Amino acid sequence: MPTISRDAKLQTVITTFEVTPGTCQDLLELLQSAYDEVIRHQHGFIGGAIHVNDAETRICSYSQWENREDFQAMLRTPEMRRRNRRINELCKGFAPVMYDVVSTYEKG
Repeated sequence: MPTISRDAKLQTVITTFEVTPGTCQDLLELLQSAYDEVIRHQHGFIGGAIHVNDAETRICSYSQWENREDFQAMLRTPEMRRRNRRINELCKGFAPVMYDVVSTYEKG
């Protein structure tokens, strides 16, 4: 995955999921499967990561794409539409949001 930079010509997508401790592991497994089997093979995908909080009530997925159209095309594939319906059943909703890097900081 590239270093986070204002100068990088890419699209950053952060998706948050609100879950319960009882559904957290199931959703993690679905997300890992989606990345392993579908997402990472899509045109324009650069890299991604999945994060979970210690209370197992929030999951965050961070991904980078060559451009927003590649990300949107991935979401429209029949396979991801099917998977996203199942993912939506396990959480209180999720929202992928596209971001541009405004500032970066390093230890100084």
